[in-house]
Amino acid sequence: MNIIELVNIATSKKASDIHITVGMPPVLRINGQLINFGEEKLRPDDTKTLVYETLSEHLIKELEENGEVDTSFSSPGIGRYRVNAYKQRGSYGMALRIIPLEIPNIDDLGLPPVVKDLARLPRGLILVTGPTGSGKSTTLATMINQINNERKCHILTLEDPIEYLHKHNQSIVNQREIGTDSRSFASSLRAALRQDPDVILVGEMRDLETISIALTAAETGHLVLSTLHTNGAAKTIDRIIDVFPPHQQQQVRVQFSSAIQAIISQQLLPKSDESGRVAAFEIMVATSAIRNLIREDKIHQIDTAIQTGAKYQMQPMDSSLLELYKRGLISKDIALMQAINQENIRKYII
Repeated sequence: MNIIELVNIATSKKASDIHITVGMPPVLRINGQLINFGEEKLRPDDTKTLVYETLSEHLIKELEENGEVDTSFSSPGIGRYRVNAYKQRGSYGMALRIIPLEIPNIDDLGLPPVVKDLARLPRGLILVTGPTGSGKSTTLATMINQINNERKCHILTLEDPIEYLHKHNQSIVNQREIGTDSRSFASSLRAALRQDPDVILVGEMRDLETISIALTAAETGHLVLSTLHTNGAAKTIDRIIDVFPPHQQQQVRVQFSSAIQAIISQQLLPKSDESGRVAAFEIMVATSAIRNLIREDKIHQIDTAIQTGAKYQMQPMDSSLLELYKRGLISKDIALMQAINQENIRKYII
């Protein structure tokens, strides 16, 4: 079986990921569960062949030299795939994330209505956070898609690698891949400020320099969208501030408090009927009170501000979990397992 046949089968089975490793058959992640595909275990030559089928010559060379490589490839008419190929114990392994060709809209994803309003903001910083595989890239793609459908502007995406493909619509959309079109997020973001963008998507806030330039871009009239691997608004703010040396942190608090517009935290949960997964969201909208808490380093009070911020369309994670449970979409066990405050949510669960 070649890689195209394998990814086509995985896509038809609605898998989110494919794992290739020696000593196991191909493994598919379906609805969050790992399931073996077939019985035949892959040998070292099999995994090497499958890995090489996804890589160009220069990426094969990079894999040989560095031991791992990130890229993406397409199967015409089926989908795109984010690829991480790597060496392990002298053989080759690979993880592929399946990216659908169609970009879902905000309603299809079950995103709270406030996300549509956030995508219409002219400037500032919007962060989407959550663990790996929680759908952050898909949420950002839907927001970019809405902007592309509604506004005449220049959208610039900086991704590692490029995932969803956006066509020019009302907007011009230019997508740059880190490693292919630019060396790093920091260098491509620095260059972006000279490319007359209105909206900048930064695939991930990885380091001090990237975060610093993104904050400056958000302050100077651009709408900047990005992701972090954090859980919840308060932890996200702490992570960003802590990246900077202590003598800069107060200045960064002031800068961040003026630039931030919203933090969307999400997690993907298995549906109670095992038909797929559903997302739960925490939404923090940067009100004047929240900006003040950030400036004064009272981050521990932000969770309370989110809980009492319903009139600003804020939403705590526990409220989202409770709503999904009441609609029969997730089980009681999942709701309690993922809750921030188990004792509080237990009062409302039968």
